[in-house]
Amino acid sequence: MGARGFYVYILASRIGGTLYIGVTNDLARRVAEHKSKTAGSFTKQYGVDRMVYFEGFDWIEQALHREKRLKKWPRAWKIASIEKDNPNWIDLYPQIASG
Repeated sequence: MGARGFYVYILASRIGGTLYIGVTNDLARRVAEHKSKTAGSFTKQYGVDRMVYFEGFDWIEQALHREKRLKKWPRAWKIASIEKDNPNWIDLYPQIASG
């Protein structure tokens, strides 16, 4: 995962499903909160807990700027970004949670 301090991430309910974009300084903890349904009513309500994309940044300002830009993108662009590196929409959480 690298030694970055801040992360922008995209969660999905399923392949091609509902998307959620967030920012955090502790990616494993934050995604675990989404998975346990203790975070945010949107992700809980729509079952959005599959982490399909993330980017690391050194500065919070960079991460917040990227999050805002991604949120404004058309859905097709978001899907293309996910599928560029994760064409099967595999849940990346086990990969980051283990180390």
